[in-house]
Amino acid sequence: MDRLTEMEAFAMVVDQGGFTDAAKKMGISKSAVSKHVSSLEARLGARLLNRTTRRVSPTEIGLAYYDRARRVLNDAGEADALVTSMQSAPSGLLRLSVATDFGVNHLSPILGDFLAEYPDIMVNMVLNNRFVELISEGFDMAIRIGELEDSTLRSRKLTETTRRMVGSPAYFERYGRPEKIDDLNAHKLLHYSNQSNGNVWKLTAPSGERRQVRSAGWLTVNDGQSLLNAAISGLGIAYLPSFLYRDALAAGLVEEAIPSLPVEKLGIYAVYPPGRFTQPKVRSFIDYLAAHFAKQNTPI
Repeated sequence: MDRLTEMEAFAMVVDQGGFTDAAKKMGISKSAVSKHVSSLEARLGARLLNRTTRRVSPTEIGLAYYDRARRVLNDAGEADALVTSMQSAPSGLLRLSVATDFGVNHLSPILGDFLAEYPDIMVNMVLNNRFVELISEGFDMAIRIGELEDSTLRSRKLTETTRRMVGSPAYFERYGRPEKIDDLNAHKLLHYSNQSNGNVWKLTAPSGERRQVRSAGWLTVNDGQSLLNAAISGLGIAYLPSFLYRDALAAGLVEEAIPSLPVEKLGIYAVYPPGRFTQPKVRSFIDYLAAHFAKQNTPI
């Protein structure tokens, strides 16, 4: 007899408390269930069930075997479901976490085309400026910029952005323009409050040396657009990704603080829970984003 069927019959008898209910649950005869269990006991050389006229219960060995058998049966069921889902069209609710600035500038404009291509997927995009706990908070995936801190998550690099220090012409006219990293200690710095390392900027000197700059500054806020607005208003120097300051730089509203410094590059990643299997709705969205950004060929 089939080993998995024997295991299923035995586990169902334990679950249902008897052969009659187990047979109804499996859709086979009571005698067939009894044969499967007897065959299993004969193959193992052990009695797994205590049988009386009133009730059926697992023996001590049977209870230990049941725990392992139930795990095997659950895994088998998940394996069947996996194959089914991989052959079906991506569908269901996709819950996505993304930083407000990136979501507004780069995801919102393309969601319509994605949903038109995958009409059975519904997207719930949550814009926030903090690192969410994907599994405990019920997210399917997130978009993160910069160094990945949680190594337990799976990730795929989508593209890159650059980051520079910018300030308004009025600010530099009033306070002077820094010429080197050490000069920043005498300037008003505008900070992003959700950084894990606090009000610290990590910069690369022309020599390639990594430096850290710490300053309280005039303003700390958890929104990149607000930092850009503050820089345009002359409140200080902001350290921002290019997709935020590019238009303001082209319009002359801001200027680079220290143009001689090497350009800082930041990776942009799709991150999702660990596991060998990626849900089709997640995989299709990540593939779509990767293809979209690949067309641009340059950092955003």
